[in-house]
Amino acid sequence: AMDLRFPPPLAHGSLVGITSPSSGASGVLQPRVDAALQAIHQHGLQTRVGECMNGDGHVSAPVAQRAAEFQAMLLDPEIQAIVPPWGGETCIDLIPHLDWDAIAAAEPTWVVGFSDISTLLAPLTLRAGWATIHGNNLMDTPYTAPDGLVDWLDIITMPTGTTFTQISPNAHRQNFVDYVEHPEVDTYELETPSRWERWDQPDQDLAVKGRLIGGCIDTIAHLAGTSYLDTTSLATDGEGLLVYVEAASENAGCIARSLHGMRLNGFFNQANAILVGRTYAPNIPGLTQKDAVLDALTPLGVPIIGGVDCGHWAPYMPLVNGAMAVVEHDSTSSMIHQTLA
Repeated sequence: AMDLRFPPPLAHGSLVGITSPSSGASGVLQPRVDAALQAIHQHGLQTRVGECMNGDGHVSAPVAQRAAEFQAMLLDPEIQAIVPPWGGETCIDLIPHLDWDAIAAAEPTWVVGFSDISTLLAPLTLRAGWATIHGNNLMDTPYTAPDGLVDWLDIITMPTGTTFTQISPNAHRQNFVDYVEHPEVDTYELETPSRWERWDQPDQDLAVKGRLIGGCIDTIAHLAGTSYLDTTSLATDGEGLLVYVEAASENAGCIARSLHGMRLNGFFNQANAILVGRTYAPNIPGLTQKDAVLDALTPLGVPIIGGVDCGHWAPYMPLVNGAMAVVEHDSTSSMIHQTLA
């Protein structure tokens, strides 16, 4: 069985590391970075910004430098949380450059992010045994969490054993804000009504329990079948998993192939239910994003809930990889309870 560990809670004055394992944010985006750092400071925390932040290319620095800085922050006992500015494209290149045994042996640190960052979050949980947070990243941190949702800055201060509940706001934002034009923006405009939906058995209520694990299909699918995405040990308590997935930008054909591959590689074997993030990734003729999920995952015979607030379109509902969770869904509300134990 996995030695699953939750990082200790941050206190006033605790240090948060900022580095870019994938894409950086600099230059014209520096005012937004500064606003995000200020939001962390307003929570009573300190920050240390690394050297890998350059946003000129698709990655912030050469892979060896990005890996070294990320690992140094993971292993630095002074740094108690790490949050990248955002995701990117090729975070997977860090995987062979990290000393996974050293990481597994170290005191865990909260790592927060989504999109390409889930390519590191899932292995940190599944390979190193650290609970991690799939939630909004540094550039989204200035936003006030909508009613019903919890900010990652609050989760990292919760004592181990804490249970917290999030309720879907039943609304989302379809577009992205231009942080160059609006570096100080801190309020979500959730203009589009939306709900979670039971896709496998419409109109059926659901209450289901399991340990959370998941990430961005576009990026984590390429780890399927390796030790970095092996869910076997996380499910050995016999209680099974709640697996969440979300499509960023790949079309429905790509998503279907990726999910089929993940299923064939056993990623979903212990799933009690699948949560699917809301997406505006493109369909293809004859196949929607919803169809892609159902085509690949219906053979599992488990509940599938779509439209969950864990995708690329705000708001972002933080999900703690490794947390024991209960999902409750009916015609009037959708919620998730997560326990940091």
